[in-house]
Amino acid sequence: MIEQQGKFDWMLRDLYNGVPGVEMIVVLSADGLRIARYSGDPDAADRVAAACAGLQSLAGAVAQEIPGSDGRMKLVIIEINGGYFYLMAAGPNAYLAVLSDVTCEPGRMSNRMADLVARIGPHLTSPARRNGQTV
Repeated sequence: MIEQQGKFDWMLRDLYNGVPGVEMIVVLSADGLRIARYSGDPDAADRVAAACAGLQSLAGAVAQEIPGSDGRMKLVIIEINGGYFYLMAAGPNAYLAVLSDVTCEPGRMSNRMADLVARIGPHLTSPARRNGQTV
């Protein structure tokens, strides 16, 4: 898990500044807890993290229905009136979520997210929890 968010702030800032239109970046655990964020309201980041837990679970369930799939979600992109939402697997039990306006180009964003995950993904692990306790 990210123990010192400050160590990764510059990388999240690099993603924020590297793609026009980014509104918020959230790093979250598989169970929907915010690990880190860049830009945006902290309460909104918590709500996004919680929603992402359900979305990644749903995407994983759909992935299991694809022949030859290993059942793991890699990337979800949702086009919304006014912008885009991106959710990418970022490490064991960790995800990277980005909200952007319509000026953000989805291909560029997914490439930049993949680059970020390749650099810091191994450090974004979040231990599994059961009943609020790390297992």
